[in-house]
Amino acid sequence: METTPVEDLPPVLRRTLEDYVEHLTRDRDLSDHTVRAYRGDVLDLFLHLQRLGSTDLTGLTVRSLRSWLANQQTRGRARGTLQRRTAAVRVFGRWAVQAGRLDQDPAAALRSPKRVRSLPPTLESADAAAMLAEALQVVAEGGGPAATRDVAILELLYATGIRVSELCGLDLGDVDDERQTVRVLGKGNKERTVPYGAPAARALTDWRAVRGALASPEAGAAVFVGDRGKRIDQRVVRRIVHRALRVVDGAPDLGPHGLRHAMATHLLEGGADLRSVQELLGHASLATTQIYTHVSDARLRSAFQQAHPRA
Repeated sequence: METTPVEDLPPVLRRTLEDYVEHLTRDRDLSDHTVRAYRGDVLDLFLHLQRLGSTDLTGLTVRSLRSWLANQQTRGRARGTLQRRTAAVRVFGRWAVQAGRLDQDPAAALRSPKRVRSLPPTLESADAAAMLAEALQVVAEGGGPAATRDVAILELLYATGIRVSELCGLDLGDVDDERQTVRVLGKGNKERTVPYGAPAARALTDWRAVRGALASPEAGAAVFVGDRGKRIDQRVVRRIVHRALRVVDGAPDLGPHGLRHAMATHLLEGGADLRSVQELLGHASLATTQIYTHVSDARLRSAFQQAHPRA
């Protein structure tokens, strides 16, 4: 039987990887997704060291790190992937020194490749309105509890810009009807409160009135449940969003994150300030939110070039 790459590692590197993952999980309390990403990057590095003939961390040098990154580039890895992997080994290098596994941190000498930030595709406000109108029409035509749920999901995603993981994690007690807000648990277990408007409020009320027709005891306090009665899965929400946008002529094929982009872009175009949008989206850094100003600027330039007689 074939062994997994981890089992193929020399014992010292395998134990080092296991200890590092335990540190990320226990000491830094990172999300499962982040731990998997860091683990995968360091595992790939260790496999590269093994191919170079190293059985422990003595083979971890600036030269071997650069050859690993060069190998990634020749394999066609995107610039963003190279930047993330550089950041991942820097985190590992600092831990290895603090844990006494290395005397010096060779990763500290690495330079991250400059990332070219592409503008995310976004949804016109008219397309968003058409998407929601079509979803409501399905309910009016007798779509049943699932269709009512889908409308509430679409309205809430577009109204709040919350992540799909945050939406799936919502419990009934997180919804404040009086204040029209939802309490979400974001990245790094950071909690924030996000407001929503009257259309989303109506959709949530309609959904909760029929939620019992779908929810099983296993759903617990989950706001949204799938067709099998359990807490809804992120993949199901993505299918709901893709399906809703497919019926809108000319709309881009976006998932839940596309509605998050649209919400932020439309807020900025409507005059919202950048820091308010940062708070609503739950971004740790204002630099992350600034991508949406680039989207708005690009749309303004496009409108100018199309409409101005001296463009």
